Amino acid sequence: MIRVILPPHLRGLAHIAGEVELAIVGQVTQRSVLDALEARYPMLSGTIRDHVTQQRRPFLRFFACGEDLSHEQPDAPLPEAIATGAEPLLILGAIAGG
Repeated sequence: MIRVILPPHLRGLAHIAGEVELAIVGQVTQRSVLDALEARYPMLSGTIRDHVTQQRRPFLRFFACGEDLSHEQPDAPLPEAIATGAEPLLILGAIAGG
């Protein structure tokens, strides 16, 4: 099981109390995790990535195992610790300003 932690505003939208556990068939990538997340919680469709381009929304970041994976290719394999469920994939809202 893959573990995903969403920012509070997306947890509220999807009525999720804590982290999400998802079963992923095949390779564990950002795309496969987001596909599974949107299939289970359709109200999140378009909130994490654009409906048309499938690009990550500008003010969301992806972190795993202490690393920023936001600019990795969507089909690049996620770290083994994420694939095994040992560590969660964190989706965080970025903070802009100065």
